[in-house]
Amino acid sequence: MHIFVTGASGYIGGTVAVRLLRAGHHVSGLTRDPAKAGQLTRLGIEPVVGSLDDADLLAARARRADAVVNAADSDHRAAVETLIAALAGSGKALIHTSGSSTVGIGTEGEASEAVHDEDVLDPGSAWEPDHPVRAARVAIDRLVLGAAEREVRSAVLCDSLIYGQGRGPGRDSVLIAALVRQARAGGVVRHVGPGRNIWSTVHVDDVADLYLLALEKTPPGAFYFVENGEESFGAIAEAIARSLGLPGPRPWDPDAPDNVWDPQFARHALGSNSRVRARRARDLLGWDPRHRSITDWILRELR
Repeated sequence: MHIFVTGASGYIGGTVAVRLLRAGHHVSGLTRDPAKAGQLTRLGIEPVVGSLDDADLLAARARRADAVVNAADSDHRAAVETLIAALAGSGKALIHTSGSSTVGIGTEGEASEAVHDEDVLDPGSAWEPDHPVRAARVAIDRLVLGAAEREVRSAVLCDSLIYGQGRGPGRDSVLIAALVRQARAGGVVRHVGPGRNIWSTVHVDDVADLYLLALEKTPPGAFYFVENGEESFGAIAEAIARSLGLPGPRPWDPDAPDNVWDPQFARHALGSNSRVRARRARDLLGWDPRHRSITDWILRELR
């Protein structure tokens, strides 16, 4: 099968593309950076140089492929509209990447007991995010799910905090890389507030396995959370400190003068809770993730 992957030079898209290659598929991959085309070629991926704003290119590549994985940008609505229009009536799969920050709660590094299941995005659900950026992402997720009515075998994979080394050109997880960069620059690991906030987590290799299963087996209009375990940011910061040989982590106020992150990123990503359960991936697709502990991975592999 020929699969077109957007974001093929990125962390998620690159890892998914390599997994699809190993499963025997032909993979073409969109990258914005011409310099990364050679890296994709060496991996066995057919490079397509362009951006999500190149609607004609995007549509032509989607029609040429047997299935599409959109892993470039969860918030690019125009690209999603282009892909849906190109695939309408074909019955082909469109797997769209979202992120579980959509169900984020809190901003101060305190724990929340709220845990979300996939029914938050079921048809008729009254749930709405409490932040405009999250609301815009959820609207895109619902647009993808609605493409099932246009004969697209659409699915949304809503990834939690991903860790592990990427298999393509993009090697680093966004949130873990942010913590590590700050730690190396400042000589101490920081977490927002007391660091008791909790995120569901998942290893990037398990993520790639689920994308393959979704391409093969998902029914149209399906929404999946992607997680296998959870951890507090305080425990993650402690593991990073131990792995890098740094002092124990310290609390940090996003409004402090020594601002090490953008305050909005700190509050709504590093200071929030995002706790989800991947029931459907296991029950409907038979997903059986192998990695469970982000802190074990940090202590074993980060250094």
